[in-house]
Amino acid sequence: MAVRAVRGAVQLDRDEPEHMHEQVSALLTAILERNALDPDDLISVWFTATPDLHSDFPAAAARNLGITDVPLICAQELDIQGAMPRVVRILAHIETPLSKSDVAHVYLGAAGSLRKDIAQ
Repeated sequence: MAVRAVRGAVQLDRDEPEHMHEQVSALLTAILERNALDPDDLISVWFTATPDLHSDFPAAAARNLGITDVPLICAQELDIQGAMPRVVRILAHIETPLSKSDVAHVYLGAAGSLRKDIAQ
């Protein structure tokens, strides 16, 4: 098994805990499904949120999905003028037989415009 990194992002419609959990859960689930992973394949996950998101920790959504024995950490994105608002990003380190080029990076909804070069 190789260690790989997989990226993803989602833009929230509003800063509310339930909405954040729903959207981040959808993103994390899509990352797992599109890469044929299960939670045991996760090594660690970094979550970042834009400075306009305050309602909860994005990692709480992973815990609600039952991902309880994987190190998770949340951080704040840089506050760049003109950047897309209300975005949660994920950088997950995984164990997988996939090659780097076969890893599916997942950008849901409007966040797809963030990384057209790797979004699948």
